[in-house]
Amino acid sequence: MAKNTPSDNKDRIYSSKQEEVRDFSFNDQVADVFPDMIARSVPGYKNIIDGIGKLSAIFAQDNTHIYDLGCSLGAASLSMAKQINKTGLEIIGIDNSAAMVSRCQRNVNNYNYGSPIHIIKDDIACIDFKPASVIVMNFTLQFIDKTKRDALMKKIHEALVPGGILILSEKIKLGHPKIDSAIIDCHHEFKRENGYSELEIAQKRTALENVMILDEFTEHENRLKAAGFSAVSIWYQQFNFASFCAIKGD
Repeated sequence: MAKNTPSDNKDRIYSSKQEEVRDFSFNDQVADVFPDMIARSVPGYKNIIDGIGKLSAIFAQDNTHIYDLGCSLGAASLSMAKQINKTGLEIIGIDNSAAMVSRCQRNVNNYNYGSPIHIIKDDIACIDFKPASVIVMNFTLQFIDKTKRDALMKKIHEALVPGGILILSEKIKLGHPKIDSAIIDCHHEFKRENGYSELEIAQKRTALENVMILDEFTEHENRLKAAGFSAVSIWYQQFNFASFCAIKGD
């Protein structure tokens, strides 16, 4: 079994002044530095990945499918494969970025867990889901057009078997302007402590402005309940990064 070997590639994408900051995309440049970028940008990311595995181990059911939607480099898929002990399971990771999928496949090939992992390049909104007991979207929905989010949540609810769970991690807006501003400041300080400069923070924020559209937790909660989920709860949060779970009732 392979050991964790974090990439030596450091995220310096926004370290130099750019005349025009282009919209962020999950291209080869980002894929090459993604482990470093995530570790230095998302508070609590390792805890979320480990928690996804633990929650999935509780809710996974024999002879069902597990989906990792927007799987990037496969961290959530691997965490689930490592911790789940069920029979007849198949984990399917899906991402629309060719750069991410190729690297994710290499990562998955380095491990040999009980549940097979299959990586697919596709648009998650177009997938015909097979019966699933666990579906994960780890910081993925925020990059999907807001007009398509309601329909996707309904489709996910329909795909889950009774007692199945959706684990949804998102950067969220907070309900009060002063609180939201303070928490954003805390997040920027987190980035500074991890070696990002003011220029990098500012240019990354500009790059994400048009492509990462955030919801408040209440918007997520209302959307999930409208889709048919019987229970919605936050299980982890640090600053404005939260992961919540939604259960399909029996």
